[in-house]
Amino acid sequence: MDLELLVYALDLVSTFAFALVGARVAANRGLDYGGILLIAAIASISGGTLRNIFMGQRPPWIQHPWLFFPIIAAVLITIAIGKKQEVGRFALSLDTLGLGVATVSSAQFALTHDAPFLAALVLAIVGAVTGGLFRDILCQLQPVLLHRETVGTSAMAGALVYLTMSSFDINDGITAILSGAAVVLVREISIKLNWNLPKVVSR
Repeated sequence: MDLELLVYALDLVSTFAFALVGARVAANRGLDYGGILLIAAIASISGGTLRNIFMGQRPPWIQHPWLFFPIIAAVLITIAIGKKQEVGRFALSLDTLGLGVATVSSAQFALTHDAPFLAALVLAIVGAVTGGLFRDILCQLQPVLLHRETVGTSAMAGALVYLTMSSFDINDGITAILSGAAVVLVREISIKLNWNLPKVVSR
């Protein structure tokens, strides 16, 4: 399997997933069309942008302008739906899919550019969670990353699976599928069972 082609394909899928959730959140906050487009773009491409900058590479949307097409599609779908809707289970599942895909894509990108294990782990998490963090901050919401649903933990679990399997030269396709599944599994379980990381409590 062509590793760079795998990264491009995964970036395309995660871009659409994150853009659609970002556009839905922005619409629910009463932003205008320009605001919805901005939030969708930031939610979907900021993680990959930061990941590439850390590796001394150009952002993916500069190298591949076609990444803007799924963003525009997500915005048009959101506008067509029109009325405000809560970010329901479908959108949450889509966000989880994007998280898994972005984790795999970022981990693969890091390895393709010869990042060591620990650096690749950090880059995978950064690439996966940055967009959602910026989305929530700009929409004046408490970031999901910082208080519930173990978003960062899910990304870390998937990244560890990916990097560990890659170190044993296991087939790239199998590695990508299993590591993405690890992200989805950890997050879905945390949502269903209301698992969170421990918090500081008053004594």
